[in-house]
Amino acid sequence: MRKLIAASVLALATGMSGGAFAEPVKVGLITTLSGGGAGLGIDARDGFLLALKNAGDDAAEIEVVTEDDGQKPELAVQIADKMIQSDQVDILTGIIWSNLAMAVVPGAVAQGKFYISVNAGPSALAGSQCHENYFNVAYQNDNFHEAMGQYASETYKKTFILAPNYPAGTDSLTGFKRYYKGELAGEVYTQVGQTDYAAEIAQIRASGADSVFIFLPGGMGIAFVKQYAQSGVDIPLIGPGFSFSQDVLPAIGDAALGVKASSSWAKDLDNEASKTFVETFQAEYGRLPSIYAAQAYDTGNLIVSAAAKASVKDADAFRAALKEADFDSVRGKFSFNTNNHPIQDIYVTEVVKEGDVLTNKIVGTAFTDHGDAYAEQCALN
Repeated sequence: MRKLIAASVLALATGMSGGAFAEPVKVGLITTLSGGGAGLGIDARDGFLLALKNAGDDAAEIEVVTEDDGQKPELAVQIADKMIQSDQVDILTGIIWSNLAMAVVPGAVAQGKFYISVNAGPSALAGSQCHENYFNVAYQNDNFHEAMGQYASETYKKTFILAPNYPAGTDSLTGFKRYYKGELAGEVYTQVGQTDYAAEIAQIRASGADSVFIFLPGGMGIAFVKQYAQSGVDIPLIGPGFSFSQDVLPAIGDAALGVKASSSWAKDLDNEASKTFVETFQAEYGRLPSIYAAQAYDTGNLIVSAAAKASVKDADAFRAALKEADFDSVRGKFSFNTNNHPIQDIYVTEVVKEGDVLTNKIVGTAFTDHGDAYAEQCALN
């Protein structure tokens, strides 16, 4: 298990608070830093820490303890327990995968801690199991898939849909079908971590589909798209931004060119916060940021904004400060719904090549001020 302790970037140099904090804030960042999903967690960690660095003195009293969950729910629970009981963190964040979030979040908030999600947004935590101390800065899992369902309805007539069999996968296909009005050529759930998709590609080939929607984040998507390109099947691929995010595009290669996807952010989004984020991320890490980095960057800035207004030890005041979402989001306008999940615009993107670098470009808007389907089930209303 790898452990990093990053006491705030500038506190090391100054030893001083930015002046707005009632007292220090300790954040436990649990994310995936090894295995097939490591690219996602590394981007989230790097985006989060960059937000603190860019915040300067305003983040001088924020301390971050980072540990690798190995994409294993049982390990994530052990780490969370240790962070709460031994490290005495005030806030937990960082989890990428929804099955890990479902294992960690309910116990953390039940112990009076805040959990602020940089990514995973399972439907249960947006609806029946919502909690006043749980905030999701990224999305509710269905959102990007709903956007692709809307896009497919306007573009295709018979779509084959594919996702891994875990909470985010079921949320994915549920979200897609919520807005898709055409015919389904097939609906298949794969194993989490699967690397051989010959059987699924054979099903697609025989299905009569005019399009294929895939949600296969991280290494799963890399494996599928490469095998799909090599198979000679020429049915267009579409998917949520996770399947074609900046962290996987270099590994997928030109097979991704022209693919349409959905996202709440891309690097060409025209606002100052986004421009600063992209420039400083490239300068700090030598690569383009992904949606995972962008969401984590916003999460870091949300925590900085709340800590400037209230002590994390005053739960009611800190919760109210989080709810205000008083920070400059890389997405532009951003607010929380009644269930502490985002209300935001969701875009259609296309994979393009800029020089020799693959990236995503915004080509349309799927939804404006989009919430989620589960808010009405949340008792916080």
